[in-house]
Amino acid sequence: MTSPAAPPSGPPRPQRVHRPEWAGRNYLLLTAAAVFTNLGSHGALIAAAFAVIETGGDAGDVGLVAAARTLPLVLFLLIGGAVADRLPRHRVMVAANTLNCVSQAAFAVLVLSGDPQLWQMMLLTALGGTGQAFFNPAAEGMLLSSVSGEQVSRAFALFRMAMHGAAIGGAALGGAMIAAMGPGWVLAVDAAAFALAGTLRAFLDVGHIAPRKPGGGLLSDMREGWQEVAGRPWLWAIIVQFTVVVAVVGATEGVYGPLVARDELGGARPWGLALAAFGVGTVLGALLMMRWKPRRLLLAGTICVFPLAAPSAALAAPLSVTGLAAVMLLSGVAIEVFGVTWMTALHQEIPEDKLSRVSSYDWFGSTAMLPVATALAGPAESAFGRGTALRGCAALVVLVTALVLLVPDVRNLRHRTGNVVAGPAKEPAGSADAEGAVGRLG
Repeated sequence: MTSPAAPPSGPPRPQRVHRPEWAGRNYLLLTAAAVFTNLGSHGALIAAAFAVIETGGDAGDVGLVAAARTLPLVLFLLIGGAVADRLPRHRVMVAANTLNCVSQAAFAVLVLSGDPQLWQMMLLTALGGTGQAFFNPAAEGMLLSSVSGEQVSRAFALFRMAMHGAAIGGAALGGAMIAAMGPGWVLAVDAAAFALAGTLRAFLDVGHIAPRKPGGGLLSDMREGWQEVAGRPWLWAIIVQFTVVVAVVGATEGVYGPLVARDELGGARPWGLALAAFGVGTVLGALLMMRWKPRRLLLAGTICVFPLAAPSAALAAPLSVTGLAAVMLLSGVAIEVFGVTWMTALHQEIPEDKLSRVSSYDWFGSTAMLPVATALAGPAESAFGRGTALRGCAALVVLVTALVLLVPDVRNLRHRTGNVVAGPAKEPAGSADAEGAVGRLG
């Protein structure tokens, strides 16, 4: 007769939670920090506009404050990329977060104390834009160098989904807080979010990144970044494409959309619904890209840029509120497909020591023409009529996207399996013999 088994001694051991190979410590820190900053900054964008309005400012004053943020962002992006490839990227990110925290805290104090002046608000938002110019290339380079393995596109999709979800929540929370407490407190929350995110980013590990070799000055570094871009037809073609696409989409959403909503759709609420539908579409698109890995990533991503013409065409009609929301939802899904494929391409094709510089040229291309397009939107409406201007915006998106598809690399480059990111240096992939490369950041 066998004796009963002895009961286990001591409490049961907790089972280890197995994370996917791409969800390492750096990735988790970067994702958490991005959620905090997006929660704060999207509410703060609304708060800044209301802070100007509450001091008696008009639409022109709101535009000046917005331009004060955009101008230094454009001016310092290329320098920011060179600095981020020269210094440890996490230190650049923390320094930029510190500048953003201090500028937003000062903005909050000004608003809460009573009577901020327009020049003070412009100065503080300009400091915030300067911080973003150094932060964006460093952050993208850090993220691209922090993931590896077969599922990198899934990692990028989840990261973007977390950012977009936080942006939607931040805008909604910010609007509610402005109504209940005023814009000053929303700006203060944004400052605290930057402080928390900067603290998390200070713990990033850069031990996996090889020490940078000493070289020339910043101009030499910027020139090397440009050579990396110019040597890859798929890369510079899509950067040029998005110089136009971001400009006309920005004019549509920033100028024409609110005007059509006011005159044709019944006010601000329908336009808010359309923008919310776009946000939901970005989350759905990220969910899709967590499961779908198109083989010809650049081709799939570029085809998904065509739907970005649809909102301009819908506003030109104009469609009903339901129709406009459906179009915005579709464009949100499409831009996420493109965004994930673009990040995967950069991860796959760009040497690690040049990631931030290449990213800075990408950001520069996407933002350089935006202030010009929004400034010209009003004169274009006066000269040609709103409907014609909107149809022109849609036509430009279709035209430049069709032209990009003529580039052989965009049609032929394929996703490579395995961890291919950032060796010392790779030759730019050719159109006929390359079996890899992919998409861009939306």
